[in-house]
Amino acid sequence: MNRLFPIAIFILICQHVSIAQATDYKIYATATKQEIALEDLINAVEDAHVLFFGEEHNDSLGHVLQDRIYRMLLERYGNVTLSMEMFETDVQIILDEYLAGFITEDILKKDARAWKNYETDYRPLVERAKAEKQIVIAANAPRRYANLVSRKGLAALNDLPRASRQFLPKLPIYTGDKPYYDRFQNVMGEAGHGASDRFFYAQCTWDASMAYSIFTYWKKRKKERIFHLNGRFHTDYQQGTITQLRRLSKKIKIQNISCFPVADFEQPDWVKYAERGDFVIISKAENGDVDP
Repeated sequence: MNRLFPIAIFILICQHVSIAQATDYKIYATATKQEIALEDLINAVEDAHVLFFGEEHNDSLGHVLQDRIYRMLLERYGNVTLSMEMFETDVQIILDEYLAGFITEDILKKDARAWKNYETDYRPLVERAKAEKQIVIAANAPRRYANLVSRKGLAALNDLPRASRQFLPKLPIYTGDKPYYDRFQNVMGEAGHGASDRFFYAQCTWDASMAYSIFTYWKKRKKERIFHLNGRFHTDYQQGTITQLRRLSKKIKIQNISCFPVADFEQPDWVKYAERGDFVIISKAENGDVDP
């Protein structure tokens, strides 16, 4: 038998799998109002300092695409810093120690308070960053401070010891994004929760913290690209974290991806989805539509 034959079959199988995976999602570029390929998205973000990926935390396909986009960004542009909502600012040193090979992964997961879905959804990106010697930013405010705001209001942050405030953005935290406020209240109301303004201020604390973490890194390394992961509510409609980041710098160039499952995947209503991001990635919802 020709020894090249099994290799050819293997290549064809790989190509088939790749094509099948590509049909699981669609990408829409709002600037051109066209469906595009993943390679087109990578080329289109060439001028962006920061690319946000807004996810549904339980969207397995979205996590696969995050890893694929991160890999393609590294291949296309070289150094790309990974920034993550999923790690909090007070564990940056632990994350750095892991990436440098000083501590084990078990210690990372325990001491850095890794999310429950870290192993399946975020580990591939962190391991890729480690292998490629890339920096990972622990971007989010510690949950205990957001909890403090939700109980006692924003003024309580000013009373924290200086050692605690080092893990927070510069105070006071901006809360004046009215469209974002309205969207937050609508979602909380639809979920059956009454939401006092303190809960919105806690949300703003997270947004401001992620924006500040990105900004402080970017202003020192303006030639490096940043790929940031967060729940898409934080960045849909260019609100939340993006609003906070633009308040810190008008020069920083930002683009965002919003990724979510939909019920109308076969014939999507792109007009309905387009305002959510510069790029909208949809997949087929298994149990009805995910309300964007």
